[in-house]
Amino acid sequence: MLPSAIPLTLFVLGPMVGAAWVSLTEWNLLSPATFVGFDNYVSLWNDPETAEVFLHTIYYIVGYLPLVYIGGLALALALNAGLKGRSFLRGIYFLPVVTSWIVVALVWRWLLNPSTGVVNSALAWFGIDGPGWWTDPVWAMPSIIIASAWKDLGFVMVILLAGLQAINTELLDAARVDGAGWWRRLFSVVLPLLSPSTFFVIVISLINGFQVFDQVYAMTGGGPGGATQVVVQQIYDLTFRYGAAGEASALSWMLFAVVLGVTIIQIIGQRRWVTYG
Repeated sequence: MLPSAIPLTLFVLGPMVGAAWVSLTEWNLLSPATFVGFDNYVSLWNDPETAEVFLHTIYYIVGYLPLVYIGGLALALALNAGLKGRSFLRGIYFLPVVTSWIVVALVWRWLLNPSTGVVNSALAWFGIDGPGWWTDPVWAMPSIIIASAWKDLGFVMVILLAGLQAINTELLDAARVDGAGWWRRLFSVVLPLLSPSTFFVIVISLINGFQVFDQVYAMTGGGPGGATQVVVQQIYDLTFRYGAAGEASALSWMLFAVVLGVTIIQIIGQRRWVTYG
């Protein structure tokens, strides 16, 4: 227990306690910190920009979660159906997961370049005038959502594929004998038995969604015009651009409270729809 408790204290609990203290101070990272109590929390609560960055984060999650789950499920079902070269394809699909976000961002910025990008060039072949993607406030967040879902498809696929392979094939055979078609078997047998894996994917994806930063920083930096300014990007900017480490720490604790609350709600709610065994 002691060896595992040491890194937990050093790298998790220690920084959390430190951030809690800093959140009660006014500190620019250079001068000595000044204790201000809960002023940072009150200031953030009354700041419309705080609600805005949380809404941007929720917008990202609402777009990202269904896309990555449906895409991952489709890949998992295809591989579970005995597709030839399954091991090779699994590795190919998982490759983006272990690729640096800097590389992924550069690729997607090139693909979605409004002037010379492959996507808009392809749309032009069909007479469609492509959008500005990451340079357009309306399309900037969808651009990040698409890139994020593409990168994480392999992770979701592996989790759901493991769940599919754990399903007793006798249940599927029985449903087939009873005359259930493919779609009926999917919704009445496969998805209910896959619910533990689905629950895991949803929890992890929601937590990661609230902490989204790398792709935003690498692709848009929170722009254009703040259209993709999410919570963690705001924490970064408050700390390193504006020298407001106290407000940044307070915002990080507000984010922690939101993530904790959402996770608890999911754990309580999963009793109604998750089937174990």
